[in-house]
Amino acid sequence: QVQLVESGGGSVQAGGSLRLSCAASGYTGNGNLFCMGWVRQVPGKEREGVASITSGGSIYYAESVKGRFTISRDNAKNTLYLQMNSLKPEDTGMYRCAARPAWCNLNYSGAPYWGQGTQVTVSS
Repeated sequence: QVQLVESGGGSVQAGGSLRLSCAASGYTGNGNLFCMGWVRQVPGKEREGVASITSGGSIYYAESVKGRFTISRDNAKNTLYLQMNSLKPEDTGMYRCAARPAWCNLNYSGAPYWGQGTQVTVSS
């Protein structure tokens, strides 16, 4: 069974930076997980896909984070990263790592693999 474990969250002031990591293990396929990304959840708001990246390097960003966040992955280590710069209070939320073995976009609804999440809090 695939397990995803996030780390790197914390509390920062607006304008600060954080780097999130997601370590994947237990993948039984012969190749890498095709699509991995980050989803954030804020109580009372709709879940939002933040960024995705395929094993081949295709990248998708939510409009709200373009120019500030950078997603990357190390296929050999099965590890996903999210570098978050110029953080804003509206970036606050629980960031969860998600993955699917096939097609890729920002919507991870129905994705089979999820991490427990790491909290990001940005104060003004």
